[in-house]
Amino acid sequence: MLDKIKGLNGRDARILGQERGVEFAVLLPVLEVNNKTSVLFQKRASSLMHQPGEITFPGGRIEKDDSNPEAAAVRETCEELCLQPHNIKVVAPLDINVSPFNVIVHPFVGFIDEVNNVIPSPDEVEEVFYVPLDYLMENAPIKHNMWLNVEAEQDFPFELIPQGKNYPFSKAYIPQLFWIWQEYVIWGLTARILNNFIALLKR
Repeated sequence: MLDKIKGLNGRDARILGQERGVEFAVLLPVLEVNNKTSVLFQKRASSLMHQPGEITFPGGRIEKDDSNPEAAAVRETCEELCLQPHNIKVVAPLDINVSPFNVIVHPFVGFIDEVNNVIPSPDEVEEVFYVPLDYLMENAPIKHNMWLNVEAEQDFPFELIPQGKNYPFSKAYIPQLFWIWQEYVIWGLTARILNNFIALLKR
């Protein structure tokens, strides 16, 4: 057993419970639009089963053929915006997001070489729009919290824990941020990824 413990030396840490999660990768695309450094957002097609009409960054589920999360982000961006890999230059990973719903999202920031190369795939993307980075840096988002309630299953063994049914479980919340640009509302995970990016730029 001691040898097994010593054999853990040098292993890379994973996210606890990662094997139960569904992993996604997204790209926060930056490009020049009318001589302004801007961020691309997309409105998902209304025909999609998941998140129809939502404002998101390009991205999707990491597939078994993807060599790593970055490759998945590039692949999904190419599919959704009709680009080629050489049109995209990934700069850096942003912070990994782990949701309470067993969803793990690996975001990356990268450059798209030319706005004219962006052609939304109608099966997945209804439209794209661009927000100047200066606007996002100078205008703080609206902030609210969404609280999550703890609810135990019917046969939960309260007798095994201190204070039983009166145990003071911690309350959890998801911070919700909202940027409003023209008729578009950027919120949810997209806004949290954007906020992480802006915070890194302001350090």
